[in-house]
Amino acid sequence: MVPVLLVLLLALILFGAGFALKALWWIAIIVLVVWALGFVIRPAANGGKRGRWYRW
Repeated sequence: MVPVLLVLLLALILFGAGFALKALWWIAIIVLVVWALGFVIRPAANGGKRGRWYRW
């Protein structure tokens, strides 16, 4: 009985990890797209030059 429970617990952990990793991949892709768009769509600076889209 214990080996069956261990196998079921392992399957549950691996399923949860797989779902979390897939969600993290989607979040990483969205952040990458927003980051890339920040280089394309930049506000103009004071001198008419293209400014930085970040603050630091």
